[in-house]
Amino acid sequence: MASVMKSLTRPMTAEEREKAYSTPKKPDVMERQRLPVRYHVEDFNVEDRPRRFLEVFASVLQHHPNYRLALDHYMRVTTRCARCAVACPIYDATHDPHDIPCYRSELLLSIYRRHFTVSGALRARLLGDPGLADEKLQEMADSYYNCTACRRCHFECPMGIDHALVTHLGRYLLSEIGIVPRALVVSTREQLIGKTANTSAIPLPALIDTLEFLTEDIQDEKGVHVPFPIDQEGAEYIFFTSVSDFMMEAETLKGIAAVMKATGDSWTIGSKYYDGINYGLFYSDQVMEHVLHMMRAEAERLKVKKILIGECGHSARTAKFFYPTYCGGKNALPVISILEYTQRALKEGRIKLDPKVVTEAVTYHDPCNIARPGWIVNQPREVLKAFCSQYVEMAPNGRMNLCCGGGGGTVSIDEIRPFRTAVSGRLKAEQIRRTGATYCVAPCANCKKQLRELMEDQGVECEILGLHDLIYKAILLPPDSAEETAAAEAADGSTASPAEGSPS
Repeated sequence: MASVMKSLTRPMTAEEREKAYSTPKKPDVMERQRLPVRYHVEDFNVEDRPRRFLEVFASVLQHHPNYRLALDHYMRVTTRCARCAVACPIYDATHDPHDIPCYRSELLLSIYRRHFTVSGALRARLLGDPGLADEKLQEMADSYYNCTACRRCHFECPMGIDHALVTHLGRYLLSEIGIVPRALVVSTREQLIGKTANTSAIPLPALIDTLEFLTEDIQDEKGVHVPFPIDQEGAEYIFFTSVSDFMMEAETLKGIAAVMKATGDSWTIGSKYYDGINYGLFYSDQVMEHVLHMMRAEAERLKVKKILIGECGHSARTAKFFYPTYCGGKNALPVISILEYTQRALKEGRIKLDPKVVTEAVTYHDPCNIARPGWIVNQPREVLKAFCSQYVEMAPNGRMNLCCGGGGGTVSIDEIRPFRTAVSGRLKAEQIRRTGATYCVAPCANCKKQLRELMEDQGVECEILGLHDLIYKAILLPPDSAEETAAAEAADGSTASPAEGSPS
């Protein structure tokens, strides 16, 4: 723990050290949880589940050879030296050897070694090893869904093993035999086969009402007509964001719309599909691919040129890094995060921010999914420093940031909230507390939910919001032209008028 704590913003006081080290360890926290993790378990006989798991494993290795290459390499080079432990916030809180990332990876690597290599099969015959048992499947499920898949451990592994990739594969295999948290299954089912086609079950009429209300709100607050276009064919950008933003993050959406208004670029929200969430990243490659194809179909229907992703870390990562894989390769539409779009617009002088509006101390939390690969690190900081006079940096940050504690989809599992806020998010809470900031900018839907619960449970006085929440406070919008005013009055309600034939 010491190596991690030393890298925070300042040394601990004696009182802070006592409080940090007296945090309940994992067994105590788990006993206080309202329920154990509820798994959506298919009706397989317990004795039959190991056989089904191995059949699925064999199929995945056959049809996804890259997984075999990775496992074969990891199996040969793994040293289980536990250096990754120093980078893991969960192990730092529990000191439980079962929470060391390389131990977690070994759960799956040992199955691969035993059942899918010649040497493993021969060794099993000599030693009389009966093979995979159902108890190990349950251990894998509990272990893999304690992990936040933040990938911080990857930087500490001397052999370069991506433990989060192994965790993802383990979750994928378990999901194929029906072992996956119900919270993920329920949301994904509504998105894939439900009437609303989104994880929050928001019907189109409700979306339209929300967007019209936001437009009216901006008009009242800024005196400018700022539309949320729907089904604008041929627009430059199609906008996907975490659908929960339409219910819970009004200020973020208003800030994004204000930025698009200021730049003048054409954009649209699709009426047939408008959810950027992709829980497939958390447990199933099949689900991930299906959701990306839904995004592609909507982009092609509206004949847009680019995909614009809102403030959501995992939505941005799945679209940026996996959309080309599943949706056209080199010919796939470019994917841009709203964070990099806004930073570029600011540099080009297309948006103006008043530096006198936000005077409180502001800090920034790096969402793992966009910061860990080094994709989005400096862009939001440049924007914040342009108009926030008291910007305070957390440390470590950027690619080595500390996870919020709810990554890898764990934030969606409400029954493990005590674990998320007392164990996996404990270091992040102390890190935010030390900055003394009034606002913590966390441009990710999952991070916002987790950090708000973390601030509440850990008693930290800090407001969690998005980058565009603050931008909305400070942005300077030019008044509407006469033509814009006339058009807005003539087409009252066109803010959100879906194309003919759209679902209602």
